[in-house]
Amino acid sequence: MLDADAWRAVISTCRDDETPERFLEEVRIQARRIGAPDFLTELARLEWHVRKAHKGELVLPEDPAEMILNPSLYLLELCWKNLASFGSFATAPPPEPGAEFVMIWRDPADGELHRQAATAEDLLVLKMIAEGIDRKEVAMTGGLPVAAVDAAIERAAGKGIIFLPASRIQRNPGRTGGSPYAVKPFLTASAFTLQWHITQACDLRCRHCYDRTDRPAPTLAQAVKILDDLADFCRKKRVKGQVSFSGGNPLLHPDFLGIYRAAAERGFTLAVLGNPVPRGQIEDLIAIQPPDFFQVSLEGLPEYNDFIRGTGHFDRTMAFLDLLGDLGIYSMVMLTLTQDNIREVFPLGERLRGRADVLHFNRLAKVGEGAALELPAKEAYRAFLDAYLEASRENPLLGLKDNLLNIPMLRGGLAPFGGCTGFGCGAAFNFLALLSDGEVHACRKFPSPLGNVFLQRLEEIYDSELAQRYRSGCAECRSCSLGPVCGGCLACAYSHGFDVFVRKDPYCFLSECSSHSRRAGLT
Repeated sequence: MLDADAWRAVISTCRDDETPERFLEEVRIQARRIGAPDFLTELARLEWHVRKAHKGELVLPEDPAEMILNPSLYLLELCWKNLASFGSFATAPPPEPGAEFVMIWRDPADGELHRQAATAEDLLVLKMIAEGIDRKEVAMTGGLPVAAVDAAIERAAGKGIIFLPASRIQRNPGRTGGSPYAVKPFLTASAFTLQWHITQACDLRCRHCYDRTDRPAPTLAQAVKILDDLADFCRKKRVKGQVSFSGGNPLLHPDFLGIYRAAAERGFTLAVLGNPVPRGQIEDLIAIQPPDFFQVSLEGLPEYNDFIRGTGHFDRTMAFLDLLGDLGIYSMVMLTLTQDNIREVFPLGERLRGRADVLHFNRLAKVGEGAALELPAKEAYRAFLDAYLEASRENPLLGLKDNLLNIPMLRGGLAPFGGCTGFGCGAAFNFLALLSDGEVHACRKFPSPLGNVFLQRLEEIYDSELAQRYRSGCAECRSCSLGPVCGGCLACAYSHGFDVFVRKDPYCFLSECSSHSRRAGLT
């Protein structure tokens, strides 16, 4: 934007200067002389810092224990907006007066230098890290779920403006079978979930209940010790912690609010897997910390659902979903898939439009009361997965959860999704189930005991040889191309009497798609 004479005057004055002041003053003089736009000096200041960043090298710290700012990051405050994108593409907005922060940084992922106007979210995350402000404090100040702050941190890390400590919850690369899907997002978990069944008390008598045994519930003092142990575990594993309260009905625990508050005070993301409750009980939770989500169950249309869960349950749940929507709580609906309700999933999805945020399904585990019900036939289930994937394109309420949905996705040339827990089968990986009497299981849907938190530390249980066997999956899946995002369902294998460490999910049909696998380069 400077003519040749003006530019020669600038560089002759400032060629060897390592500070921008003389450079910018000469640009200002020459800009006035030739009648250049008023924003030119600010643009020159931005370009000076970009050039300096180009000359610098990014020195990465070794295995940081805490979140840190990208060492190459420079935050520049300008008095003109839109300069970071000026001239970059034809539709870039023109510069206009106004304060704006611009970030300049080198991304370690590709070595490229980036410049971008900082969003309010970017500035919040940078302030948090620079000033050591706890994520829970930010959430409370902004009236946000802790999960929303965590998501902002993840987005900042995705841009490369901050570095997160390396998680120590990682898949064994040997499980991936050489899959091209064996990429970092599916091998390393940044969060760990404890699904805590804090009470066996329940206001329902569902026909597929996994466990009606009489187990004592933890006292508030015992629960606090468990939460402290979980916090220590997450700190050592360098992951964020989530507690998903379940039961029974977790809100029937006499000290539920106290336990919920103690979990919030320790900075955990919180969720509830329960039954419909009065508005006041949800408002009590929100006053402490809004749950990341509240999950309820429906088993199909009213007649079948109420046959499984009790008369009037369908209508109560639909009204409760409206309540969650009014209170701004993300609502999940879970369906346990059987041969009797497989045809009701899509009609239920239509009825839930506008009343829930997502509908998921899990296949029935023939455990406890569920042993009296039947799973769908394999061919019917395979056809259902194809239809479900197609229906999910038209109805975004239909969420993807079952690991085996990755098979028709593979056949259709689609990228995989993370499966049941974001990492395929998350049993004893990024997930553990804790029962009310302290028993820890790899998965709640079938007997998979690993230890007891009243006798052992959570870290000891997680690092045990038995836990490692569960998270390694079955032997038949070890060489599978979909390993990092699948692993089938251990509970389903158990339901068929299989050794879950040896035999794969009996509903798996990947071998029947071998031609598609070969075309995709996955076998």
